[in-house]
Amino acid sequence: MYIHADSKGFVLHFVRILPGQYSVYAYEDSALCHSSLFSEARPELFSGTRTHSSDRTMDLGLAEDHFSRPVGSFVASDIEQLKLAIEECKKLILELPEHSERQKDTVVKLIHLRLKLQELKDPEEDEPNLRILLEHRFSKEKSKSVKQTCDKCSTIIWGLIQTWYTCTGCYYRCHSKCMNLITKPCVRSKVSHQSEYELSICPEIGLDRQDYRCAECRTPISLRGVPSEARQCDYTGQYYCSTCHWNDTAIVPARVIHNWEFEPRKVCRSSMRYLALMLSRPVLRLKEINPLLFNFVEELVEIRKLRQDILLMKPYFITCKEAMEARLLLQLQDRQHFVENDDMYSLQDLIDISSGRLSCSLTEIHTTFAKHIKLDCERCQAKGFVCELCKEGDILFPFDSHTSVCHDCSAVFHRDCYYDNSTTCPRCARMTERKQDDISDVKEA
Repeated sequence: MYIHADSKGFVLHFVRILPGQYSVYAYEDSALCHSSLFSEARPELFSGTRTHSSDRTMDLGLAEDHFSRPVGSFVASDIEQLKLAIEECKKLILELPEHSERQKDTVVKLIHLRLKLQELKDPEEDEPNLRILLEHRFSKEKSKSVKQTCDKCSTIIWGLIQTWYTCTGCYYRCHSKCMNLITKPCVRSKVSHQSEYELSICPEIGLDRQDYRCAECRTPISLRGVPSEARQCDYTGQYYCSTCHWNDTAIVPARVIHNWEFEPRKVCRSSMRYLALMLSRPVLRLKEINPLLFNFVEELVEIRKLRQDILLMKPYFITCKEAMEARLLLQLQDRQHFVENDDMYSLQDLIDISSGRLSCSLTEIHTTFAKHIKLDCERCQAKGFVCELCKEGDILFPFDSHTSVCHDCSAVFHRDCYYDNSTTCPRCARMTERKQDDISDVKEA
């Protein structure tokens, strides 16, 4: 194992795997390499002015800096000549004595030639910063990370020498050279036009219905892996090739709604992106899809009650100057649907309910809202109610746990008083009597 520091500012770390074969790791900054590795490095590889003896001189006729135009007896001026030089290097590595200095130097030169070849195949000059294709909005990346993978060819993106793009909508990544080969439209467009989930659990139709081809790119596939392995997506139920299905995992909405199951399942790449973009969208109306879920999941009942209370608090805040200045409702800006209705949920809501995070955060917000209305703000306190049935006790608010609200006039009473009293609501009775008096006055006039 040794390290070669290049003059261009990145480090190549070589680990011998088999005789004549090395595993190479590239780092943009030598500081990323562990200090213990340098104790095993050969000093002459780090020297800025290195001299070669005649017996170690390469016969390839290439300059030391292989990122500039090579000069000498073998001028690698285009891709074909670079390929020939690479083949010569491979043959020489096999012919040279194992573990010899010349063999190690030849490996270094081979890596430089391959990087130069890749640079010519994927030129960075004249590449636009923004490209639009199949509703993707591709933005040119400046990151030099080598840990990204091209979604088209499934190979590593070498950020040091390759130009690559990322879709700002669905985060589809690909080499510049792969752009014209893309056939998958942007998933965000589907989210914008069709914001709904597949609510059947793994709706498999069978490989024969797919004509034994990938559901996305139509590549021939089979369960035996010949010519390509068929991989099932648990979200769509369809089968995909290994290029379109990387064995990514995601929580499947249908399994959550019907079974309250949150175990991640294997999904294809397009499903993974779609589920990620849909994660925070409130499109699940649980009372219609599976109303029995509230009978078996106590946390859902608790969250529903908290949401109903918040909706009752909302009129106080939108008419209170202090609440508007304090922007209390912005505490729910990440879950805007909580201040609009009490029956729509996003998949992220259900995940947070299962983990207990939503109950804790929503209870804290509920307490803050109630404290403002009942203790901190005199204007809000003045909007409270006195139970007209018993005319006793403290001021009541519709979100109190021991109260009941009249469905017709929204008057608030003690729960026990409301259900024990068999007569009509006193406020409704007054309103009805007032209307009759107005009608009588109109007739007399």
